[in-house]
Amino acid sequence: EFTPPTTSSEAKFSYDPENPDPSNGGGTLHKALHADGPRDQQQIELREDVLCYSTEPLKEAIEVTGPIQVKLWAKSDAPNTDFTAKLVDVFPDGTAFNLADGIIRAAKQHGDNVQNNINEYTIDLWATSNLFQKGHQIRVEISSSNFPRFDPNPNTGDNFINSTESQIANQTIYHSSEFPSHILLPIVR
Repeated sequence: EFTPPTTSSEAKFSYDPENPDPSNGGGTLHKALHADGPRDQQQIELREDVLCYSTEPLKEAIEVTGPIQVKLWAKSDAPNTDFTAKLVDVFPDGTAFNLADGIIRAAKQHGDNVQNNINEYTIDLWATSNLFQKGHQIRVEISSSNFPRFDPNPNTGDNFINSTESQIANQTIYHSSEFPSHILLPIVR
């Protein structure tokens, strides 16, 4: 059951397509470029363009099985950009294994209404099944790239396949009762 936040807050980061967040594990067809499957995300989580939201250590094990979505309220100063999300299982020693990830091209959901507007984005992380053990944390990573798994968005609004220009996008993520960013987890009881 989702309980919206009672206080307003926001988090900001800048996404530079010339320095995208590197893929580390996950689903891929590019096994020659990077390893697939669960991999420790701790180094990636140290980047300034990755936001991490974690539960407290779990008091009991929780099974998550089924489709996962992130509902993200965000604003960008770019004409088009991407938002990425990753579900992570954090072990008591800090090791953080990725379980599922997804991406949304902002203009795909909101057309020309991206730049400087607060919009809700739905990021599909597909389905997974994991038993988060007692003492572990459930974490969501938010960023704007996951390369080479996904091509970096140049943030210009131009056709990025042929684009030779790029720009830095300043992103704001909202978490409030008015703009309640959250993850939808299928918890098995």
